Amino acid sequence: HVQLVESGGGSVQAGGSLRLSCAASGITSNSVATGWFRQALGKEREGVAGISSDGRSTNYADSVKGRFTISRDNAKNTLYLQMNSLKPEDTAMYYCATWWNGRWYEASSYKYWGQGTQVTVS
Repeated sequence: HVQLVESGGGSVQAGGSLRLSCAASGITSNSVATGWFRQALGKEREGVAGISSDGRSTNYADSVKGRFTISRDNAKNTLYLQMNSLKPEDTAMYYCATWWNGRWYEASSYKYWGQGTQVTVS
């Protein structure tokens, strides 16, 4: 049974930082690429960042490049998203997911999802 649990969300002022974590169980972390998505109220879920299974390759949405950093610690089966210089438009529910097949930024490419953690920037 695969389980992904996000944590680290919260409320922060614009310009602040947050670090999201995604703890995985029931799956060997270094066997799958993973990604972070977000969904704001009334909007579609969008890809924020993706990382290969070995952590050597990363991808970012243009809207977060230079501000967000995705990383992973396979020894801990944990995925991270460091978010700096946060903006009000970053407000959303953030989800981690394991990649299955397809483009990294498409939600349909991912198989397992966490329940999400809320990020609010004011």
